[in-house]
Amino acid sequence: MNLPEPISKMIDGFMRLPGIGPKTAQRLAFFVLGMEEEDVIDLAKALVRAKRDLKRCQVCRNITDQEVCAVCRDKNRDDSIICVVQDPRDVIAMERTREYNGRYHVLHGAISPMEGIGPDELDIPDLLKRLEDETVKELILATNPNIEGEATAMYLQRLVKPFGIRVTRIAHGLPVGGDLEYADEVTLSKALEGRREL
Repeated sequence: MNLPEPISKMIDGFMRLPGIGPKTAQRLAFFVLGMEEEDVIDLAKALVRAKRDLKRCQVCRNITDQEVCAVCRDKNRDDSIICVVQDPRDVIAMERTREYNGRYHVLHGAISPMEGIGPDELDIPDLLKRLEDETVKELILATNPNIEGEATAMYLQRLVKPFGIRVTRIAHGLPVGGDLEYADEVTLSKALEGRREL
């Protein structure tokens, strides 16, 4: 069935989003058509404003609407610890725990030769500059527990070693409430590796 061009363009636009297939994109497009015009305009303005106004923090490279993000401006944070994450969403996840009170550094990706992403495509130089002032005592590598995340963590560990800074890696293993029988071998081996005394 041939749809009017504005609907087709909207469906194509939604399909560019991750995890959105043709059926979901069509459902979203028709949902937007059913919205009040004022709400659609507000949504469109919010999208444009986010794209125009958000930038990377000059210190940690997280997304912000100011030159320096709220975490970096917070004087109550521990300057001696930096948690390195791949993505701004990882900062949100870490903050939700309410357990971490140090600083962050966002790489905006991970080393992935298959996708043509090398160390030069990541925000690593800014991290190294932050390590030069000798305030930082520990670097927590909180990259994802997959091949790319592990490769990135190993690369950073070797790169940071000359600074004499303690480098740690977040533990990986079984999720709370998970069953051993459903865990894959890699997850189980990581859980065994990261075991601690009770």
